[in-house]
Amino acid sequence: MFKKFNIETKFNDVINITEDVKNCVKESGVQEGICVVYNPHTTASLAVTSFWDPAGFEDLQDEICRLIPTKVDFKHQHDTPQDAAGHVKSAIVGISQTFIIHEGKLVLGGSQGIFFLEFDGPRKRQFIVKVAEG
Repeated sequence: MFKKFNIETKFNDVINITEDVKNCVKESGVQEGICVVYNPHTTASLAVTSFWDPAGFEDLQDEICRLIPTKVDFKHQHDTPQDAAGHVKSAIVGISQTFIIHEGKLVLGGSQGIFFLEFDGPRKRQFIVKVAEG
């Protein structure tokens, strides 16, 4: 199964996509396999983190911004002030996540969720889910 999802983001958004991914696995009918979630953008990322405390999302984005601040002396300057920093953040955090499917379900820890991180925005974005038997 291959499925594209459209989402709209704002700057520094953290969007929970866990249920969308779980539903893809369920719809696929795959009992044992792999699920890949892919983000085809260069100023956004995918992360696995806890969903229990929404303030944790702010902490995540705050720390990423602290490590890679928006600044005017990036050699790359295009589109928005946060664009160059967004490219660096995306390259470091990553654009894909791979998960195990066991007994027809996505294998995630009890407090783990899958999140789309926006480093630029607002933007119209996509993420892609590929489910394969294996």
